Amino acid sequence: MENFIYKYYIEPITTHSGYNPVNTVTYAVIALAALYFLFTEFRKRGITIDKKFVYSVVPFVLLGSTVRVVTDAIDAGRFLPITPIHDLILKSHIYDYGFLTVSPGIYLVVAAILLVSLAILKKLNRTELLPYVGLALWIPHLLLILPFIGSIGFAAAVLILAIIPAIITLRLFKNNIYALMVGAQALDGAATFVIIDFGKVLLKGAEYGEQHVASGLLGEIFGTYATFYLVKVAISMGAAYLLTKEEKEKGAAASGKGSGEDELLFVAMIIMIMGLAPGLRDVLRAAVGA
Repeated sequence: MENFIYKYYIEPITTHSGYNPVNTVTYAVIALAALYFLFTEFRKRGITIDKKFVYSVVPFVLLGSTVRVVTDAIDAGRFLPITPIHDLILKSHIYDYGFLTVSPGIYLVVAAILLVSLAILKKLNRTELLPYVGLALWIPHLLLILPFIGSIGFAAAVLILAIIPAIITLRLFKNNIYALMVGAQALDGAATFVIIDFGKVLLKGAEYGEQHVASGLLGEIFGTYATFYLVKVAISMGAAYLLTKEEKEKGAAASGKGSGEDELLFVAMIIMIMGLAPGLRDVLRAAVGA
């Protein structure tokens, strides 16, 4: 049993080998259970999941991805002691490669920070400050890696490939959250596609591989990660269509709260997070050359 746990859960972290079918399924089941728990807890505690709440969560997603890149930069030797703060961080080893600073641990850490922040603000009756808490935590981490960003030639292509599906979704479904959801998924797909397929040209000879099981399989079968990008866009736009259809059937647009709108937005938010978190991490990681 110990060998099984080490082989499928611990070794992928210590060797940087990424995901395998066993830990992928395990993490997916745990994530679904956690999401169900969170949704029921939000309802019990009177936390409204509306568009404003979804926007408030975005800075925390940015925080998680950027902290992950700080770890990547340190691990790759790209994070240098150019200021006393950078030197202090390197000597503290807080951001060294480990369970709490890489997936899936970083998701748990950021989720805990979000929930604690939300609980405190809820008690103070100041939940409108939630996005500012996220921004206050995220911006310092972004500033930490900005001096090391050099390879940004690929960023324009990635952003264009992410923005186009988002604009199409917005025009089709007239919903900012669904557009954000599709754009986030497209960002993840585009980052993987551009970085792996064109990394040698756009990133000065750097080579990257795919660590996720499903996307890696798609890339191997078709010989290009353009298929992964197209699948991401197709599935997320399909989700936007189904959510819009469900919204109309439930009359959410007309009756507002209590009609299932919170459920639909929660689903859209989760799909958005699943795209934005790895997508932003990939873009920033490649930009710093980690």
